[in-house]
Amino acid sequence: MSNNLINKPGWLNQIIFILCLILCIYEPVQPFFIFPIQPPIALLAGIIIALTIGNPFIKYNKKATTLLLQVSIVCLGFNINLQHALEAGKSGFIFTVSTIAVTLVCGYFIGKMLKIDKTTSFLISNGTAICGGSAIAAVAPIVKANEQQMSMALGTIFILNSIALFIFPSLGHYFGFTDEQFGTWCAIAIHDTSSVVGAAKQYSEKALQIATTIKLERALWIIPISLATAYYQKQKSEEGKVKIKIPYFIFLFLLAIIVSTYFPITYSISGHTPYYYLYTFGRKGLVLTLFLIGSGLSIKTMKSVGWRPVLQGVLLWIIISVSSLLVIKNFV
Repeated sequence: MSNNLINKPGWLNQIIFILCLILCIYEPVQPFFIFPIQPPIALLAGIIIALTIGNPFIKYNKKATTLLLQVSIVCLGFNINLQHALEAGKSGFIFTVSTIAVTLVCGYFIGKMLKIDKTTSFLISNGTAICGGSAIAAVAPIVKANEQQMSMALGTIFILNSIALFIFPSLGHYFGFTDEQFGTWCAIAIHDTSSVVGAAKQYSEKALQIATTIKLERALWIIPISLATAYYQKQKSEEGKVKIKIPYFIFLFLLAIIVSTYFPITYSISGHTPYYYLYTFGRKGLVLTLFLIGSGLSIKTMKSVGWRPVLQGVLLWIIISVSSLLVIKNFV
């Protein structure tokens, strides 16, 4: 019996699936004003496809997802200015390290308490600690996360991002935050950079500037966290020798940051530099990856996950939001 709710001819499923892929990478141009697909919508669309018509290219899904994830992460590096990120992190280095460490440690114990598998727990903790979906995408290939684990972690993070985008500006006004305080709080307590920018922009331009620079500094922690993860993900071969899977794409990510920072390009194409288009490719690639991840799921795998990973994400979010709020309110 088919696991899909709708049974269509194979060729029709392929056409529908390809059209969805095109929509994921669509960029609005006049006179067509269709809004671009956002990451949470792409993940949801993939899940809907998986549960209705199914993924007609499922046998290629895992390899395509892994490769596209790594390429997208590298391209996202072209939008990070190393000097700005390091400058933003000078004054709050200890605070940044502390919040990342606390989140990872709390995530480990919460995951253990809720009996969540270690990979899913680590992905959620990592995404909460650093920069949401980008951080999850960076470490997922290293820990060999499957589609079920990635989808659950990304879905949890994106749900909380959407909530934060709407409630944080109101909370900032309620607590009487200054622009500097709110920008700092956004960068620490909201996962994805896009949601950080959206929330801070609603507050003030100064808050937006502060939130963006601090978030860029936190994004750099993808590199040491990924390398540390690779070190601890040792695999024993049949001979008993220890192997370490080196995430070479992280070095390319760092190279992209260095190149875009120290080798600026003056000429532009349609008003944008080539670095912008590389970054856009990475951003769209990440959206496309999320769709593919969602499309690789099934009803059976979703039922087996349960509510525990979502609870872990919520508890971690509350811990980091409240603790950082108290510190910022009293010391920033």
